[in-house]
Amino acid sequence: MGIVREKVELKTAEQIAIMRRSGLLLSRVHDMLARELRPGITTAQLDALAEEMIRDEGALPNFKGYQGFPASLCISVNEVVVHGIPGELVIEEGDVVSIDGGCIVEGWHSDAARTHIVGAPRRAADEELVRITDAALWEGIAALASARRVGEIGAAIEDLVAMEAGETLSHLEGFGGHGIGTAMHQPPDVMNYRTRSRGAKVVPGLCLAIEPMLIQGSGEWEMDDDDWTVRATGGGRAAHAEHSVAVTEQGLIVLTEADGGAARLAAAGITAAPDPAA
Repeated sequence: MGIVREKVELKTAEQIAIMRRSGLLLSRVHDMLARELRPGITTAQLDALAEEMIRDEGALPNFKGYQGFPASLCISVNEVVVHGIPGELVIEEGDVVSIDGGCIVEGWHSDAARTHIVGAPRRAADEELVRITDAALWEGIAALASARRVGEIGAAIEDLVAMEAGETLSHLEGFGGHGIGTAMHQPPDVMNYRTRSRGAKVVPGLCLAIEPMLIQGSGEWEMDDDDWTVRATGGGRAAHAEHSVAVTEQGLIVLTEADGGAARLAAAGITAAPDPAA
């Protein structure tokens, strides 16, 4: 029996330039949401602000209507890991809030997530959760710079989390990143830990959404009755960090970071590719 491999969509330099525009818009949306996030605001209000900004720029929110999802953002608070549906939930001081969203510009997608602590943290462990999740994301991005196979990203993320957190944090198993381009989700899968598969080859034109999702304590979870909300059941809180990244002939561009990833990659000894938006 032969092995069936899903075809990976490789992008041209011109297509990556459009994806960069989509990513820059999404970065600005996230910056706006970070300013608006405060005690007393509802998740529905945050969602409305994001959708308005995206549409005002002539773009589309790619989450809304995706497989029936009813909003433009996933907003996941405290023990909700991913895919929280915005509604009347009121944000409180000390909440851990992850915001995940995406845009479509001229048919090309972006996808990125950030996790925030609202005001003063309730416990030091929450600060560590958010810090390590962000560090894991950038460790995975740095690994992509020299990787031959996509599976090396998950290995790097797994090792970073083990080194920084020991057994205090767990991965959300069964969920991971993905290819991105003319669709929000496309091959290849990008897991956040080692698997039996080495993954797709890393070549110029490959565009990926890398997104570690970590939970305090055990990684046990359940799905709410809405068939979207993924909720940790072990009593811990969760965090999610994500960027869309392009592999080019000149190196990496972090499509959803304002500077294309230049500063964070430089800290890892990596020179980012020239930014098509510059």
